[in-house]
Amino acid sequence: MKLHMKKLKFSTLLILALGLGMSCKDDFLKVAPNGSLSTQVMATTKGVQTLLISAYSMLDGTSSVVGGWEAATSNWVYGGICGGDAHKGTDEGDQPDINPIARYEATATNSYFNGKWSSLYEGISRANATLNLLATVVAADGGTGTIISAADAKSINAQARVLRGFYHFEAKKMFNNIPYIDEKAAATDPSKVKNDVDAWPMIEADLNAGYTDLPETMDAVGRINKWVAGALLAKAYMYESKFTAALPILTAIRTSGKNPLGTKFQLNAKFGDNFNAATKNSPEDVFSVQYSVNDGSGGWNGGWGEVLNFPYKSGESPAGCCGFYQPSSDLVNAFRTDASGLPILTVGANNVPDYNLPANAIKDDLGIESTAAFTPDAGNLDPRLDWTVGRRGIPYLDWGVMTGKDWTRKQIYGGPYSPKKQVYYKSQSGTYTDKSSWTEGYTANNYRMIRLADIILMEAEAEAQAGSLANALTLVNMIRTRAALPAGFVQNAAGTGPAANYVISNYVSFPDKATALKAIKMERRLELAMEGHRFFDLVRWGDAATVLNAYIAYESTKFAYYGGATFKTGKNEYFPIPQRQIDLIGKDILAQNSAGN
Repeated sequence: MKLHMKKLKFSTLLILALGLGMSCKDDFLKVAPNGSLSTQVMATTKGVQTLLISAYSMLDGTSSVVGGWEAATSNWVYGGICGGDAHKGTDEGDQPDINPIARYEATATNSYFNGKWSSLYEGISRANATLNLLATVVAADGGTGTIISAADAKSINAQARVLRGFYHFEAKKMFNNIPYIDEKAAATDPSKVKNDVDAWPMIEADLNAGYTDLPETMDAVGRINKWVAGALLAKAYMYESKFTAALPILTAIRTSGKNPLGTKFQLNAKFGDNFNAATKNSPEDVFSVQYSVNDGSGGWNGGWGEVLNFPYKSGESPAGCCGFYQPSSDLVNAFRTDASGLPILTVGANNVPDYNLPANAIKDDLGIESTAAFTPDAGNLDPRLDWTVGRRGIPYLDWGVMTGKDWTRKQIYGGPYSPKKQVYYKSQSGTYTDKSSWTEGYTANNYRMIRLADIILMEAEAEAQAGSLANALTLVNMIRTRAALPAGFVQNAAGTGPAANYVISNYVSFPDKATALKAIKMERRLELAMEGHRFFDLVRWGDAATVLNAYIAYESTKFAYYGGATFKTGKNEYFPIPQRQIDLIGKDILAQNSAGN
């Protein structure tokens, strides 16, 4: 959910008074600002909780002052497009700053980077403001418990620290060399903090504070509890290749973890339920960014960062705008399965995956008019494809059969496919969508930042790294077993059976570590496709240059858009620090990273 408030300045503690109006469930962030008050007036438990909510409100990357689709917490531009899951989509002239990002050619002056940086450090500023006000309240209380209880103080401190750790984590994986701003620096002059110190230890400390100090249950599903903090901590360890540190936390989350309201984590029976607004905050959701609509915010609480990512055809497809984030041919082909129902993991000359060979590539309607005949691919497919990608001839949720070219803005530029995971159902129009603004693309369909499937696959990866191949096999097959459930398949238009030839099976064995890791990496791509993780996974694995240059080579045979692009090792693993920030703070304080040099 969102709070509408003025920006908390990077170097200033701005105290905002907000009505709290808390409830159980997920609406504790649905708060509108009422004005500005002094520290003395705000120095109560309610006042500190108010500031804490303002820190939560930046989780979707957007406020009325900073952020937007360039700062979307789903990272669809950075994790999805840059990771080869999708093209920018639409046409050349719409949001042109994404074009050089997609080609790994963006410079430090690109407005998208400044938007992302500003949003993350806004969140950090709000978390630090919470911690500083909390310290004031605790000091005034003097241990009496008349102003704030020890339990409340401990919980607020831990939540604020996890939020601060999360925002720094996001900045770290984006820009690498970042200034870590704590509450002491925030209270003095944060603009003097250099970015020449590795932020990982401080990020770990913040996330570990939540894992240690927070309870398993909270008063709202949107709150961070022990297990959410643990999931973020384990993920940070995975990014640092600290697999032995991550493994016991991941196992504990899978076996004992609960959401903030006390429901034990478990995989949803149906894969598609992970992306339906009607089934949000399910037992599989470990950490979800809460979205809401029809709440008087004019859509600001409804997934503002993803509002561009709907099919383009007006009236007969969701939202009717704006044609961005179109799945790539390479991603779609990755869902091909072999005769036994397993993914095609082999790679040929020039690192070209064999699933992209003509004999394996999935049939598409590129260049075919919607009025012309077309028969969808009849070969073996992983059933998760048609919950992830909208493709011609296959039902698109309850919107009817996707008719191809007329669902795209410029097919020869963006490709023949449409995104699907964050899209609402036609029957949900007006209930899970907001009709008060220029598009119905503001929805209540939460972004699932960390699902249990993500946890299980990271656990499998950590087990494989430790040489526990049998454990890794069991974990990967948990994910594939769920995907293979026929009741969870997309059905044909008549509702009489599967929409395509879905053939999927479990792995029989992992003969060695290399085979296990190859399978796990592919499983992460298939399971988490279009969810904003791919680029960052490739970077942490050290696979980015190999995989993405092969991706560019393949996509450029279909789309001139990619011609001449190159991913450069040692440069493109991170994004340039925004020049605007360097100009504001000074290059002696905020030094550019390798991506911007």
